[in-house]
Amino acid sequence: MGQRLYKRGLLLSVGTGIICAAILYFGAPFLKDGDPNVITVLHALAWAVLVIPTMSLTRGFFQGYQEMGPSAVSQFIEQLARVIYMLTTAYFIMGKGGQGDWVYGVSQSTFAAFIGALGGLLVLGIYFIKYRKRLSYLSQHSANELVVSTSTLYKEIIAQAVPFIIIGSAITIFQLIDQYTFFRIMNAVSDYSTAVLNNMYAIFAFNANKLVMIVISLASAMAVTSVPILSEAKTRGDRAEISRQVTDSILLFAFLMIPAALGMAAVAQPAYTLFYHLSDVGTAILQFNSYVAIVLGLFTVISAIMQGIGENVLAVKYFCVGMIVKFIFQFPMVALFSAVGSLISTAIGFMVVNWLILRHINLEYGLDYRRINTFIGKIITYAFGTFLIAMVVTNGLYIVMDPASKVQSLLVIAAAVVLGGAFYLYFVLKSRLADEIVGARAAGLRRMLKIS
Repeated sequence: MGQRLYKRGLLLSVGTGIICAAILYFGAPFLKDGDPNVITVLHALAWAVLVIPTMSLTRGFFQGYQEMGPSAVSQFIEQLARVIYMLTTAYFIMGKGGQGDWVYGVSQSTFAAFIGALGGLLVLGIYFIKYRKRLSYLSQHSANELVVSTSTLYKEIIAQAVPFIIIGSAITIFQLIDQYTFFRIMNAVSDYSTAVLNNMYAIFAFNANKLVMIVISLASAMAVTSVPILSEAKTRGDRAEISRQVTDSILLFAFLMIPAALGMAAVAQPAYTLFYHLSDVGTAILQFNSYVAIVLGLFTVISAIMQGIGENVLAVKYFCVGMIVKFIFQFPMVALFSAVGSLISTAIGFMVVNWLILRHINLEYGLDYRRINTFIGKIITYAFGTFLIAMVVTNGLYIVMDPASKVQSLLVIAAAVVLGGAFYLYFVLKSRLADEIVGARAAGLRRMLKIS
């Protein structure tokens, strides 16, 4: 049944991708909203739309067999390939001073989604070949007790896909709100030129976002590996197992995301200089965006959990509430804080969604908040120490190094990451905090590093 569902879904996903890509590509002149530059960007986006449905379906296929490795690795490779392509093209197109063809630069950043999707799909293809014999064995030895008509199958696929697509596009939808409101608000409350506004928007919507998405993708991909187990526990009605798995997912996310986000904030200046150019504004926005990334990453994890326990529709309702909150705060925040204001309204919107989801999960299944609070309290302490060390290393090295040099910025990042990371690793092992995440492997790592 599983392989039949996948084959039928594959036809639907390929067809949907072709139709939507064609609409975007050939309909671009009608969607430009008075700006001819939008046509180029929409043409670049159409390629990603062609591939992404098939990639998402294939990830779900593996998850259905409780194989989370292919999905997690694919998601990470997708984001890694996307960001590498974006940063590389941005560097060569925009130049050291950021004065290149920004329209071509943005279109290539958009096309990077297609490159990332190809990378993710390639990984899934490799795993498909690897698991081919096992999948064939399961298919041949299936009891075939479940018989569903093709029409019913397609109806069920569509019913499940719509909420999944909305939730999966949540961060992008918030970015679209920024795209269509930021310039209008700033033109209404300021006298900044179009060039200045374009630069401000590019910094928070593209430059900083590219870097923090790497961190979000890595932490989230690892934390959502429990989704198939949640689905199985939901089917059995095992509320205690659901509570335990949700708690473990949140702890794993915090274990990875909090130090990574604070570390990114600490090295914001050399990181922004390395990939773009020295900019006080860019550094400040990247720092703030690093903190916002924790909220976005948490949403990615707990929204996946909601899907795992069959609460897709409720997750969409909560997201709609968060989107309304985003709209409410958008004007005052942007008017007061310009580019940072968009990030603030995004953070507030997703914080509301996160609170609603966590409240629902706690009411339905119960969360071990005592364990969560104790665990996260320690993580924040060690992560803050990591942040301070990375900041001291960064500022100290910049006394003797050139802040505008890309090569020297890379050296600064390397030193800060090694020393800050060593601090975090030592204390999570020393305090036995890592044992809650990796179990017995933490003891082996302690012995290898001679940590008592």
